[in-house]
Amino acid sequence: MANMSTLTLGEVQFWYHARFTHRGGFIAMLHNLFRWQKGRQQSGYEKMLLAGATWPIKFDLYLLRFPEGCEVPPHTDKVDSGKHYRLNIVLKQAKSGGEFICQTPIYCSKRIKLFRPDLCEHAVTRVNSGNRYLLSIGWVRD
Repeated sequence: MANMSTLTLGEVQFWYHARFTHRGGFIAMLHNLFRWQKGRQQSGYEKMLLAGATWPIKFDLYLLRFPEGCEVPPHTDKVDSGKHYRLNIVLKQAKSGGEFICQTPIYCSKRIKLFRPDLCEHAVTRVNSGNRYLLSIGWVRD
């Protein structure tokens, strides 16, 4: 490769695009690291990506924040292929509300929830008081 200091801006942009954007959203993942974003259900919860990979196993690690007043309606999380697993570890419970509901969890205790979000309908009841925080680790196996 040519010396980076002698490349034009267009050449650097092309090299950057060719080098990184084919890696299954690697750049998007880097852009989202350690930033609060709205959750997928548009229900008021927020998520912060802490880690993720697509190889050798597709996984993500999020810190989730459920502020007072938010709730997550019943839903499933579809995947294109494979089996989706999620392990939620409750770091801080809300003072009132914010309970996880899952029809058929693999394992469920007061602070640990292991389930198949692609198969099992799940929800979070309304957080009436306080905030709820959890560490959420998800992975997909073929």
